[in-house]
Amino acid sequence: MTPRDAARRAMALTLTFDIAMAGLAMTAAHLDTYLTGAVTGTFPVIAWLAATAAFMMAAAAALFLGGIHRQVWRHMGAPDAWRLVQVIGLAVLFYLPVMVALNGLLVAPVPSLLMAAGFWTAALFGGRMIARWRSTQRPMQIFQRLPKQSQPILLLGDPDSWIDVLRRLETQKSGRAVRVLGLIELTAQEPGRAVRGVPIMGSLRELGDVIDVLTVRYGETPWVALTGPARTPPIMLQVLEVTSSRKAEIMALGHDETAQTLEPVRPADLLARPERKLDKTPVTRLLTGKRVVVTGGGGSVGSELARQVAAENPAELAIIDFSEYNLYQIEMELTGRYPELNMSFHLGDIRDAARVQSIFKAVRPDIVIHAAALKHVPLMERHSCEALLTNVGGAKIVARAAAESGTELFVFISTDKAVDPDNVMGASKRLAELTLMQIVQESGMTGAMVRFGNVLGSSGSVVPLFEKQIAQGGPVTITDPEATRYFMTIEEASALVLQAAALQTQAGTAGLYVLDMGVPIAIGQLAETMIRLKGKVPGRDISIVTTGLRAGEKLHECLTYQHEAIETTSVEGVLQVVPGPYQGELFRKLLHQMLDAASRHDASEALRLLGMLVPDFGAERAEVIARRLA
Repeated sequence: MTPRDAARRAMALTLTFDIAMAGLAMTAAHLDTYLTGAVTGTFPVIAWLAATAAFMMAAAAALFLGGIHRQVWRHMGAPDAWRLVQVIGLAVLFYLPVMVALNGLLVAPVPSLLMAAGFWTAALFGGRMIARWRSTQRPMQIFQRLPKQSQPILLLGDPDSWIDVLRRLETQKSGRAVRVLGLIELTAQEPGRAVRGVPIMGSLRELGDVIDVLTVRYGETPWVALTGPARTPPIMLQVLEVTSSRKAEIMALGHDETAQTLEPVRPADLLARPERKLDKTPVTRLLTGKRVVVTGGGGSVGSELARQVAAENPAELAIIDFSEYNLYQIEMELTGRYPELNMSFHLGDIRDAARVQSIFKAVRPDIVIHAAALKHVPLMERHSCEALLTNVGGAKIVARAAAESGTELFVFISTDKAVDPDNVMGASKRLAELTLMQIVQESGMTGAMVRFGNVLGSSGSVVPLFEKQIAQGGPVTITDPEATRYFMTIEEASALVLQAAALQTQAGTAGLYVLDMGVPIAIGQLAETMIRLKGKVPGRDISIVTTGLRAGEKLHECLTYQHEAIETTSVEGVLQVVPGPYQGELFRKLLHQMLDAASRHDASEALRLLGMLVPDFGAERAEVIARRLA
């Protein structure tokens, strides 16, 4: 028997029981009138049969119209109880015309009707209270008031997380956002039992059947809310397989003080890496009371870095950004959140040396976090001179200004695309690493360069693109189903950048750090997962189209070169790369020539010199890109 057949069978049994109770109630009413002497002579069999048949038909019509057969007894609440009372009244109204028409045939029709209605009410509520008691040991919960417009959910987790969530739901004074229909265990250990009055309806393996049954019984598909150990990527992926085929939403319920709030499961929740618990003490010690400048502070990563810096109560926070809109957005956010903090917001281009120097002269920062960059790979392939002038020339200008203004620590945001670069953007970031190493060593500043991969939700991330394509009904476009990328949330990446910065304490050295991004994720798998998160089935509801790798893109990314030695640090998730050789005078001359060629928009010459400065990029790649641009 399929779950839907089982649900229909249960509804038929419910309707049969309620109609049978109507017949028994009218029978009990006639017996009462006969035994109490209200009727003389023999028992009025004809009157009893006529009244009982008419009352059962009236009850059947009222029950069906009221949808009472759809009620799940062990889930009843006050609205269901009130609906039941209304249906009983409707059945009485349906019976009245029949009673009048058969007035000459019936015996004591009015007393019989009143007693039958009372007996029937007692039988209906009694049956439901017994069912509630058997499943939850709380029979009076059928009279419990339920929140208006509450969302029916199944709660998937373990007893410890259930208890936390259910306790807060019960004690919430205001209207609750959810109504828990049942609990689903990760493994079938205690089926049939209840936790705080909510029945355990099965295990993860039976989730699909439970959803099917409740969808039929309630007329709508319940959401599946995850809590506790169910909020791990492997479990979430299993749940997605089930929910997407049934168009059920998958949500998350925390077991903290906001447990009563449903939150959509984000792609970030599905990263195959446990959440890290970081000690913020070194970061607090680093930033508190310091003057800090964040370049690119209106961008995705830069703005999150600015938020985390502001939270540590610096003496001053200055943000530089070239985008008027981004700068306005972060200014409104931070001034609203930290009205007492000394902050300044500067519209400017990091390629404008005079503008950068004037800002640094006014702020005189202790710490500079350089996040400004051009990062879109295919776009930078077509605008190589702009990439070099911003990512290399701009970084050089900012680092020189920092050194001249007495900055103690310079933090540079790099990328995994700087490793064995196949594209101009990656090569420009690698060249920036080498350039900053030289400036830091010559100036005596402390430098920290941090490499990491893609951040979920950033302006250039594939995630917003997928979300837009899914919202439009597809198709979702991917470059290659086998392509993999490292992913990390913006919040975690920014926190680890600051942790890495706190590790670097030796003046005159530029430490190179890489973030442990976990296991790379296949782009095809990410697309399928995001489609399932929206309750859709990949390939059926939303198609996936492969477009092929674009210019400059690689199938797989790496965080370090093969020749680079990696050392662990005291911070989980942060690794340090053993520094390479110091760049000499030839490097300085070639760098100057390359930036001069880029400023003249001589892409061919600039790329030729880039291939000499970054041997891993190479002259051949530079020549191919130059021919493409010609």
